[in-house]
Amino acid sequence: MKLKPLILSNWKLNGNCLLVKKILLKLNEKLKNKNNLKVVIAPPVIYLSEFKKYVLKKNIFLAAQNVDVNLTGSFTGEISPIMLYEFGVKYVIIGHSERRLYHNESIEDVTKKFLILKKFNLIPVLCIGETKKNKDDKCIENEIVKQIDFILKKIGIEGFINTVIAYEPTWAIGKKDSASPKYIQKIHKFIRNYLSKYDNDISKKIILQYGGSVNSKNVKKIISQKDVNGVLLGRSSTNIEEFLYILDIIEKTKKS
Repeated sequence: MKLKPLILSNWKLNGNCLLVKKILLKLNEKLKNKNNLKVVIAPPVIYLSEFKKYVLKKNIFLAAQNVDVNLTGSFTGEISPIMLYEFGVKYVIIGHSERRLYHNESIEDVTKKFLILKKFNLIPVLCIGETKKNKDDKCIENEIVKQIDFILKKIGIEGFINTVIAYEPTWAIGKKDSASPKYIQKIHKFIRNYLSKYDNDISKKIILQYGGSVNSKNVKKIISQKDVNGVLLGRSSTNIEEFLYILDIIEKTKKS
């Protein structure tokens, strides 16, 4: 099944109002009369309203970088899924390695977020991946399965309908080089095959993204892989020209 490429731009703790305006004006023009890409922007939450002002195209979507599992209450600094839903956010990143590392988020925490997002019809972008380079494929596979299984046991394979899985090996994030295209395909194929044991049709429809030092120099080989349906971009997506160039490459590669 051919899935429309999904490109998610995670700004992390970067950006300003001017950059929001510049990127959206360029994106609206870039995607004019084009419907073969889905572009999702996850700015710092304070800029979501600015993005909403300038989004004109139907294939540009808003995302949040995080969500809290509580709906209301004394939780200073948190954002609830209801707030995101009411604001028009469609995708929410959960399980990002930086949240796991710097905020001590556990598999249990990520699972709770996954479940609450599903309750409010928000699409989870579930980040999974190994923390260290390991030559033992079995160890890597076990680590990935553990992250998926915790959620599967709570919600079943049906819960993965309208879900994005972003494979991001921690050792490749923010580094000079990404994982090799061959290695990325091997892991993506493993993830899809593993999910297909529960339901083959659902597994075919799940968008599998790769994240970890993706740029205009390596994106063509990455996106050419059979089981790579998109990319999760970080720092490269806040550079307007680089971001637009990456979109160009993905569009041309997936057309061919």
